[in-house]
Amino acid sequence: QVQLMESGGGLVQAGGSLRLSCAAPRNDFRLNLSGWYRQAPGKQRELVAAITAPGGTNYADFVAGRFTIFRDNAKNTMYLQMNSLKPEDTAVYYCHANRFVLSWLDYWGQGTQVTVSS
Repeated sequence: QVQLMESGGGLVQAGGSLRLSCAAPRNDFRLNLSGWYRQAPGKQRELVAAITAPGGTNYADFVAGRFTIFRDNAKNTMYLQMNSLKPEDTAVYYCHANRFVLSWLDYWGQGTQVTVSS
């Protein structure tokens, strides 16, 4: 079982910023840190941002221009820089990783709460 350690959530006022971190085991370089998802109360989990192995990025329309996903491969850590936060960004944020072993295996962080007050 892979343990992904998330940190960085919290309470912030609208317009503020937060940076989320997702750390994978330092020596597990076959694991692909691939994206951030979020789930608000009563809603389904949705993709926020994704990053490919070479570093290409993709964002949900609702965060484009405000959030940035990036990765520090030496630390095996993925980040989500969130700027210009809005109350509707309030959710539990989860990092996602996967690896291919005969088939794709998915791994999730424990989730970190982000609350944006108006």
